[in-house]
Amino acid sequence: MTSTRVRGLLAVALLCAGLVWLLLLRFYNSLPPLPWTPALTLLLLAVIEVRAGYLIKAKLAAGNRPGQGNGTRRRGRDKPLQPLAVARTVAIAKASAQAAAVVAGIAAGFVADLARSISQPGPRDDTFAALGILGGAVILAAAALYLERCCRVPGPPPGYESQPRGIS
Repeated sequence: MTSTRVRGLLAVALLCAGLVWLLLLRFYNSLPPLPWTPALTLLLLAVIEVRAGYLIKAKLAAGNRPGQGNGTRRRGRDKPLQPLAVARTVAIAKASAQAAAVVAGIAAGFVADLARSISQPGPRDDTFAALGILGGAVILAAAALYLERCCRVPGPPPGYESQPRGIS
């Protein structure tokens, strides 16, 4: 599995922004007002993903230190990470980054369309809501990329031999 590329996320966001902008040119007047709650939801998800990344990174680093696994763990507190759980977390991070790119594109499409009529009260409120959603989506994408990066297994500790002993 390869790392998520920012360039790919930007391409998805730009494609969605263009499609939404084209649709809004025709159908904006028939839509209800944009709510603020998606921005808050995206920010909450970002906080959860950053916290998960921090915890996973700490556990992976602790498991890589010499002397670990020989009774130095605190009972019930420092359980080792299961490789499948880390792989699932990476999958969640990749999906979250893609979803955030789509939402950011949709919000950017709204901003692009509504910028022409910002002097009217309804479109002005929708523009601010779309800007909040866009900001939340960008923060969520950054948090998802951080979580994905935290799931990488660190390299061997200094002084680690690359070849097992006894094999020449």
